[in-house]
Amino acid sequence: MAKLRVAVLLSGSGTSLENLCEQIDAGAVPAEIACVIASRASAGGLDRARRRGIPAHAVPRREHPGVGAFNDALHAILEGYEIDLVALLGFLSPFQSRGRWKGRVINVHPALIPAFCGKGYYGRHVHEAVLASGVRVSGASVHFAEDEYDSGPIILQEAVEVREDDTPDSLAARVQAAERRLVPQAVRLFAEGRLAIEGRRVRIRG
Repeated sequence: MAKLRVAVLLSGSGTSLENLCEQIDAGAVPAEIACVIASRASAGGLDRARRRGIPAHAVPRREHPGVGAFNDALHAILEGYEIDLVALLGFLSPFQSRGRWKGRVINVHPALIPAFCGKGYYGRHVHEAVLASGVRVSGASVHFAEDEYDSGPIILQEAVEVREDDTPDSLAARVQAAERRLVPQAVRLFAEGRLAIEGRRVRIRG
């Protein structure tokens, strides 16, 4: 059986990419990373990909006049790799599925969607907002992505306790640990054909 071909889009250091690669190497996820695309030329995830021999491309968001032109460049690269699934792992720019990728794009978000999500809620900003709100629980979500930020049916979530002495960094560390568990699991479920989108819900079969 052919392995699921995954394109990873990222903007930062690529720790989620590295974790997914490690799970693939361990045989826990029946997939392969076909290419990596970064929205910043300086993204550390590009170096991680190259060290593993994965084709790595930089498509700097600032070099494109608008979201449409930026996505034209992304799609042009994706078309060359026979991709089955697009994984947005810390990708801080908008990705348009354009129908071509409907139901085949997943995103990871460092909170329990629909809380603390949408435009402006990314990275440290999410954890600062969580702590400022006084909520007792945060977490991580993996969902099918749509064209609006952090929208789309939820695949998996994991709750993370917010502690009295938490800082944005200490909370982020525990949320990232949850992400490292959820992302490979979501990719595996997709590869096994076990995810069914039913309206706004995702049913996990078998």
